[in-house]
Amino acid sequence: MTQHSRKQKVAILIENDVEDAEFTVPYNGLKQAGIEVVVLGGRMNEKYKGKRGKLNMQPDGTTTEAIASEFDAVIIPGGMAPDKMRRNPNTVRFVQEAMQQGKLIAAVCHGPQLLIESDLLKGKQATGFSAIRKDIINAGANYIDESLVVDSNLITSREPGDLPIFTTAILSRLGYGGKDAALPNEQDASAEWWKLADAWGGSTKGDIARGLNTALAGERYSLEALQKYAEKESDAEVRSLFQEMITNKQRHIEKLETYLHKLGEKPSLTANIANQYAKVKTALTGSDDIYQLRSALGDVQTGIGDIGNLCATYTDPVATAIFKQIYNDLREYEQQLIKLYQARIGTQTNPPQPTTGAAMSM
Repeated sequence: MTQHSRKQKVAILIENDVEDAEFTVPYNGLKQAGIEVVVLGGRMNEKYKGKRGKLNMQPDGTTTEAIASEFDAVIIPGGMAPDKMRRNPNTVRFVQEAMQQGKLIAAVCHGPQLLIESDLLKGKQATGFSAIRKDIINAGANYIDESLVVDSNLITSREPGDLPIFTTAILSRLGYGGKDAALPNEQDASAEWWKLADAWGGSTKGDIARGLNTALAGERYSLEALQKYAEKESDAEVRSLFQEMITNKQRHIEKLETYLHKLGEKPSLTANIANQYAKVKTALTGSDDIYQLRSALGDVQTGIGDIGNLCATYTDPVATAIFKQIYNDLREYEQQLIKLYQARIGTQTNPPQPTTGAAMSM
């Protein structure tokens, strides 16, 4: 590993409801590389807890007393913590000073919220969690939907699935990496990033397999349900959309099964019987066209919530990318189903006619 004339020193900020992995993975990655990591909270005599209950951390100091010039980098994890950090003027000032001094600033997920408050994104290339995309754009940045965006001394990433790449990018810019450190190139899409994240306290292979099986169960259930809805549906346009969705589900199932196999895992019992559950449920439904359409819409909206949770849970770029593809496809089909549903309801419903005072009776 590269030798330095002095030990690198990095500040990682913390607040209550931080996304646990977004603190833990870079914290452990830097510590294992021999870097001095200083945890900075917003208040003295405070202990901080993670959003998922896995983290319980007493900070080393606070942003009130910290001196930006003493650090080589500042890391801002996400979750709900940055919304609290941005309300602390001492934390805002500390990050502003670090940026102005050319220190490395790395923010993930909702972390850019603190940079927005600090007026540090104008004219920058940046990314962040999809929910704050508009906020980043409104702050004057060029939002790029990629796992890693680097602009001079600013590093940003989007979500837990980006963490091994995010942490590797920080390490490489602090002078670590290469053959001795056994770190992949941050642009290497074929690297087994999940192993690195696992070594740094992120998702294990078992965790990832459970997530893949959860998604697989959902897709197999949806596939079977859609096939039953399509059999009962007499509206040609709706049936055509169901068929398109069926093909889409089959592609998702193939991707999920392929990645499970690559990890040396198998579909779970729940995933294997999900289609049987769908058969039982759909057998109890009627054959009315509107009912089929509404049932499909309900299934899609349930799926959006379920897969959306998976998208923000695992520190594996590959699994996260599969989950996000499913999520994006569901969002698109939701809108198509809503349009068809509203159009069909409109043709079947006679709106109430206004009554004149003379005809009105109580």
